[in-house]
Amino acid sequence: MTTPQEGAPLPAARDGEGPGTDPAGPLLSRLTLLRERIAALVARRGAGDPTAGDPMRGLYVPPEAARHLLHAPPVREQVADDDAYAPVLRGRAADGEPAGRDRVAEVAARFGLLPLDVHILLVAAAPEVDRSLEPLYGYLNDDVGRRRASVSLALELAGLPAHSAAARARFHPSAPLVRHQLLDVADEDRPLPGRALRVSERVVAHLLGDDALTGELLGAVESSDAPGAGQGQGQHSGEGFFPRLAGLAARVREQGSAALPAVVHVREARPAAVSGPVTGALNRAGLPVLHLDPSSRSADDVAGLAGPLLREARLRGAGVVVGPVPREASALVRTLCAAAPGAPAPEAGAGGEARGAARADGPAAVSVPVVLFGPHPFDPGWTSVPVPSFDAPDTGATPDAWADAVPAEETAGFDLASAVSSYRLDPERAGRAVTAARGLAALDGGQLTAEHVRRAARQQSAPALERHARRVEPGVDWTDLVLPAEPLERLHELVSRARHRDRVLREWRLRPGGGRGRGVVALFTGDSGTGKTLSAEVVAAELGLDLYVVDLSALVDKYVGETEKNLERVFAEADRTDAVLLFDEADAVFGKRGEVKDAHDRYANLESAYLLQRLESFDGIAVLTSNFRGNIDEAFTRRLDLVVDFPFPDAEHRLALWQGFLKDAPCAPDLELRCCAGEFELAGGGIRGAAVTAGYLAAARGTPLSTDDLLEGARREYRKAGRLVVSGDPLY
Repeated sequence: MTTPQEGAPLPAARDGEGPGTDPAGPLLSRLTLLRERIAALVARRGAGDPTAGDPMRGLYVPPEAARHLLHAPPVREQVADDDAYAPVLRGRAADGEPAGRDRVAEVAARFGLLPLDVHILLVAAAPEVDRSLEPLYGYLNDDVGRRRASVSLALELAGLPAHSAAARARFHPSAPLVRHQLLDVADEDRPLPGRALRVSERVVAHLLGDDALTGELLGAVESSDAPGAGQGQGQHSGEGFFPRLAGLAARVREQGSAALPAVVHVREARPAAVSGPVTGALNRAGLPVLHLDPSSRSADDVAGLAGPLLREARLRGAGVVVGPVPREASALVRTLCAAAPGAPAPEAGAGGEARGAARADGPAAVSVPVVLFGPHPFDPGWTSVPVPSFDAPDTGATPDAWADAVPAEETAGFDLASAVSSYRLDPERAGRAVTAARGLAALDGGQLTAEHVRRAARQQSAPALERHARRVEPGVDWTDLVLPAEPLERLHELVSRARHRDRVLREWRLRPGGGRGRGVVALFTGDSGTGKTLSAEVVAAELGLDLYVVDLSALVDKYVGETEKNLERVFAEADRTDAVLLFDEADAVFGKRGEVKDAHDRYANLESAYLLQRLESFDGIAVLTSNFRGNIDEAFTRRLDLVVDFPFPDAEHRLALWQGFLKDAPCAPDLELRCCAGEFELAGGGIRGAAVTAGYLAAARGTPLSTDDLLEGARREYRKAGRLVVSGDPLY
């Protein structure tokens, strides 16, 4: 390799672009002065070099070159005395003027870098910006194939000898450059002075003004880079909804990120209840947010993302939100906790003195606020770093948050607070529900209605209950019920309890202590067909929720303990979502405990004991139905909020039921409904069956329903129930 010509022109920073207008300006200003140092070193190397003009230089070492190297003077230490270069390392232009927003200086402050670290980073990154430096590095490395900076070259350009322990410590795994993945010291098989230095493309791109996510983080991390996102929209701020975040924005603005604990764990009671409020609060504090979802990759891949994620957060001056965190998350959490102040640096082999030198003589890196969240409690086995953990409140968006999301002119036709009172959506999902409701209204070509809002809210709160329950979208209302005044009043009370439970149980604390939940559980008892299941559907419709009928055949298992596990899955999902859970024929699992005579009795009672405890902590809405109230254990009855008795309908109520079922069917003018209601003692379910049978008979003839069709349907219901039908009687 030939010696570069002395006095060759060196490219300077772009004309007309100061550091304040060009994000890359500060970096280019530094590289201009770095090229001057490189030129001086090239000239010094060429002076007296017997192989300077050899075209094969760098491919072999002749004897005269070896003798020259043996007699070369040692490198002198001069960084502290270099007045021309030190100001650039500290973030000021060569003429002493401030450099505006200086990304190099920001990186130095956020990662706790010394001026020597900044110099090493610039030397290693220079070929990534200016390709003409590659052959110069090859010349200085005395190897045409090695066109990246080496450790010895970086130190020589700084005027430091390769035998300096303090200088070598800057390349140790515990040193800031390597620990925070700014610098990669490659070629582990070589001695340290000859090892190559590489800077991540992402770091170089950031120094040049590019903040786009790239590489391994792309697709796994979502960024919220606009500070103040969500301001003016209460559903995103997190304040008021998340009490522990109230005032967070003001503290961070006054004290910086030091006002936050380095790592915090939040246990969420409901899916997606934490990420929105936390992100909103950090944004209001002026911090961008990077959100990593561990479920997006395998456990090993996610653990490998922790280092690049923390590096990206420091580059941007951002906070990190990670979740939902799975149970097996020790590798991920351990790496993230390395951001905590005072967290031990990773141990990498011997060299304790070098580690001390690498960490003790430099400023501390800026702490990255990390918020971990998920449905599982914090496991101390994840990390040895103390991490504060608390449970997120299981509350939904406040009425004010809903009102902020929907302008008053859009809700002029209905009461928004009443329409959404049954939902416990977090503010973020409430905002998405409003957007979806507007889309539904646009599809219908009309104004936004309460039904649009409710339908969209149900979509946002759809639970994962399909494996153990059958979803029923309510299609009935109060007009479909024919009941006496007392049970009808109890049903209205059930709706009222479901709507106002947050105020009564959480704000007024009328069910304190003991880990008690805020659920509403009712028991509907009465003969078959008296309207228990229909009433549960009406309640769900009034609340704007879906009804999930639990499939007991999918829950009960012959193996000991499996039934309880299946029930726990159902209760856990119902806790976290907005739906009405219906246990039809509930005495199959909520039956009385019996005397223990053998192991089977013991395990049967254990199942009942589990259910008794689970109802205490239940947070959802559940309805149990049974034909015989006496079959339900008294301990369950004590834990019920309401017991509604459904009486067998009398003649007047039966007539109303006949009329209700036939209101849309074609009927003959001389139809005698009073006769059917008075003579056939059928409950609502039986009357519905008789009306359906009569409808099929009339449809087969192609005529309206007649009294004879209704009588035939009623007789068949009697026979199905095993009741006597008198032969020869005109009615029977």
